[in-house]
Parts: sequence; C-alpha cells; structure tokens
Amino acid sequence: MTHGTTDSSIYDYVIVGAGSAGCVLANRLSRDPGNSVCVLEAGGKDNWIWFHIPVGYLFAIGNPRADWMFKTEAEPGLNGRILNYPRGKVLGGSSAINAMIYMRGQREDYENWRQMGLPGWGWDDVKSVFRRHVDHCLGVSEHHGIGGEWRVEEPRMRWDLLDTFIEAAVEAGIPRVSDFNTGDNEGISYFHVNQKNGRRWSAARGFLKPALSRRNLRLETNTHATRILFEGKRAIGVEILQNGSLRRIMARREVILSAGAIASPQLLQLSGIGDGAFLQHHGIDVVQHLPGVGENLQDHLQLRPIYKVQGVRTLNEDYRSFVKKVQMGVEYALFRRGPLTMAPSQLGAFARSSREYATPNLQFHIQPLSLDKFGDEPHRFPAFTASVCNLRPTSRGAVRIRSARPAEPPSIRPNYLSTEDDQRVAIDALRLVRRIVSMPALRRYHPEEYKPGAHLATDDELLNGARETGTTIFHPVGTAKMGVETDPMAVTDARLRVRGITGLRVIDASIMPTITSGNTNSPTLMIAEKGAAMILEDQARASTPMLARA
Repeated sequence: MTHGTTDSSIYDYVIVGAGSAGCVLANRLSRDPGNSVCVLEAGGKDNWIWFHIPVGYLFAIGNPRADWMFKTEAEPGLNGRILNYPRGKVLGGSSAINAMIYMRGQREDYENWRQMGLPGWGWDDVKSVFRRHVDHCLGVSEHHGIGGEWRVEEPRMRWDLLDTFIEAAVEAGIPRVSDFNTGDNEGISYFHVNQKNGRRWSAARGFLKPALSRRNLRLETNTHATRILFEGKRAIGVEILQNGSLRRIMARREVILSAGAIASPQLLQLSGIGDGAFLQHHGIDVVQHLPGVGENLQDHLQLRPIYKVQGVRTLNEDYRSFVKKVQMGVEYALFRRGPLTMAPSQLGAFARSSREYATPNLQFHIQPLSLDKFGDEPHRFPAFTASVCNLRPTSRGAVRIRSARPAEPPSIRPNYLSTEDDQRVAIDALRLVRRIVSMPALRRYHPEEYKPGAHLATDDELLNGARETGTTIFHPVGTAKMGVETDPMAVTDARLRVRGITGLRVIDASIMPTITSGNTNSPTLMIAEKGAAMILEDQARASTPMLARA
C-alpha cells in the first residue's frame, strides 16, 4: 500500500515508523509544501474493525495481524518466565492497540530531565507542547486546549464496583481528584481516554490520515527497513525490503527513526551504530561506537492482584452471556456507549508505596474484569483486577540484536525486579492493594483474593507472588536515551540527533533518559512534536544566509 503522488525515491525527510511518533512527524514536516516526506511502516493498514472499537484491544493484543508478537528472554526476576511483549503492527503503531489512556506523567519527571543537563525538556517547556495538539473534553484551561489533533474524552461507561473502589481508596487515604494531567497526579479518578464519540482515536487517525492528501507526503506500508545508509558519518537514506525486493529510499536532509523502543535500537545496531565489540561479534561494520544503543531499557512492571466478588456486576459474566453480548452490540451501534467503549482500565489511582517517596511512585489500573493474561478470555467467576505498577523502576534492561539478519526479532531483557528498591516497592504495593480492598466500602461485595493469593503473608512470600504474577504494562522506553556529551551511554543529544552522525535523529520513546510516571503514549507524541519543531528550526537556520544570521 502506498499513498501520495511523489514517485521519486529521494525525499527531504525519511521517517522510519508510522507509529505514535511517526504520525506526528509526518504531519508536522509535510505542512510545508516545500518539504518532501516519506514514511515507511512495516505493518499494514488499520482496516480491521477491532482497531477502532475500543474493546478491540482484547482481540488485537496477541494477534499477529495487529501485534509484532515479541517475547522477552526468560526473566530471572520473574522466576524464569518468558513474557509476551506486545507492540503495534499497524498504522498508528501501539496507539492502535493500547489502553487509550491520556497521561502526561508528573512535573518531576521532566524537571529531572532538565536537571540532567537537557535544556528545553523541563515541565514548563513540555506542558505547552502537550497543550498545543490536544482537543480536550475539559475545554481550555491552564493545562488543556481544544482544537488539536489528539482527542481526549471522558469514559462512556461506569460500574458500581469501580465507584465503590473509589470510596474504599478514599477511606485508605488516597484523595479523589478530577484530572491526572496537571503535573501532580496523586489521587484516584476515572481515566481520560483517547477516543472520539466512542471510537478509538489513534495517532494515525489524529495526525497521519488528515495529512495523506498532501502531494508532498508519501506513505508506504508493509515496508521493512533493513539498514540505514551512510556516506562516511552522514545518514543518506534507508534500505528497505518491500514485496520481496530490496530497494533504497534516499534522504536529502535527514533520516528519522521513529520505530519505537524495540525496533529503533535494533535498526541502529543492524546499521553499525552501537557497541563496537558487540557489532563486530555479529559481523557488522562499525559506523559509530555508541555503547548505549539498546541499553537503559525501562518498563512499568504491573502486578495484577485479582479479587473474586459477590453481588455486583462485572464484565466476566457479561462476556459469557449471549443476551448481554447482543445488548452490548446494540448499545454501541445506536449510542456509542456501553462495555464496547471500555479501555482496558477505566479507573486509575496514583499513590505512594511508603512515606519515603515525595511524589506518587505507584499507578493503579482498576478493571471490572479478570483474566490470566491479555488475549485470554475473562474468568468464569465475577471478579475485578487491581493492577499496580512501580512508576520509577531502578531496574534496567536491554534490547540487542541476535544476529545481522533484519528479520530476526531482537533479544529483549527487561531485567524486572533486579534491584532491592524495585523488590521493596513490589512488596509494599501488594500490601497497599490489600489495605484498600479491606476498607469498609468494599465489604458489601465480599472480596476474596484470588491472585497472588491470600495465603501469602511474609515479605519473601509476597515478593515471590510478584515474581509469579508480574507482567509488562507495555511501556518500554529509554533504549536510545538522550544525554549530555559527557554521558558515555547517551545515544542522542537534547535535540535528538544521534551522536557522531549527521542527518540522523531518533524521535520516539527510546530517547527518554528515565521513564515517565504513567502511560507513555502521550509523552511520546509530545517528544515527536518537539522533535519536529527542532528539525524545522534547524532547517530554517541552515537556509538562512550567514550574513542574515549575524
């Protein structure tokens, strides 16, 4: 599939990946009709119904039509378990299969980046960028705007069970709030979601598709980038595999990697950028020695306590009822409401695992359903899930190629629970879940701990329960981190340029030096918005005569 009318294989900008970041970049860089832009997407079209009905994540995750089906290595911190590691395989990338939760993170996340010596990345810098492209249901305020491409709405479904969980959390000392996106997200509330009139609002729908009518923008799908092409230390294009044949797409100005925290470092390594000894071991000529490529992998490990309940409706029973399914379908078709509009998590909370934390270090995703893992059917008994994740893990993993073959999936080692800090937070998080569930408000539903199990009592037992039940919440970042010149593990600078190489940037979640405190999709869009502005600024500067600049 191709879009656009430009037949040349030479463009000003070549973007690898039409995921969340790539869609924003394609829109912004092609606004100027003088810029020719080509976007290369390895996945296919988003022409499957479950990419657009919100509850479709249940069918998309773990489906090779929608998911790259990556797996981790056996994780020592999870008792040797191998995890599925979903990544979107379609226009819009993971924004086409994710939780649709609109979340920016905390002020301190970005202030920390600024304090690392990265100018332009503090909270006041990024807040205006978030605000610029949003179309928020709360209207215009200090924090939100309207009229942008990124639609944010209230959930269109409520559950008595979740309303009661709010009451229990308040009883446990977690305040009720109305908006998680003001810089301080402490409290409990329903999540705001990236939907429009009850349909998923992916980055492809918001940013890419409205721009595809531009004559200077070309999109090619089912197109695998195999390596970056160089002249010396300058990136000049990308080699692609399309319809069984290799060809080259050349870039006059820049090649931009926006393939995500797994595929971007993989392509860098395949192209000769990474740890020199590691690349030579795989028979790859070294273009630039950057030992940080693929390192610094961070992810939010979610622990998924499940509680059986009585006397209250959950999605588990509705899912198995033919009558309920028909009702759900009719309600969605007529009103765009009901369970088919549900994000994976409707209710959220941010709290502290202990008093030693100045800001919340835990995020809860509360769901009126339960299942063993995404892709499985819900359990046959009524239950809810009180997922909780450590927002600021200290464990670090890596993404590394297994060979010089582009088609071979990389080795993914998140290295979960490898530090004492992360282990302590996991234990405390499970204890906090139990404390909330024990509050008077929830007693009417007789909650009974199903997982990890009420019999687990000691710290060692709870830690083992975390090892047995913990899984990814799909937020990998950091594998091509930005940093200062003196940081030997930095891959990009503060303007997202790959160190030691001209004409090459990485603009996606992999540049985060530390993970943000919440869902990572909207921060990735912010990174792309800033990255596009930087590219255009540098383009304008390069086009200005030296005398005028003086």
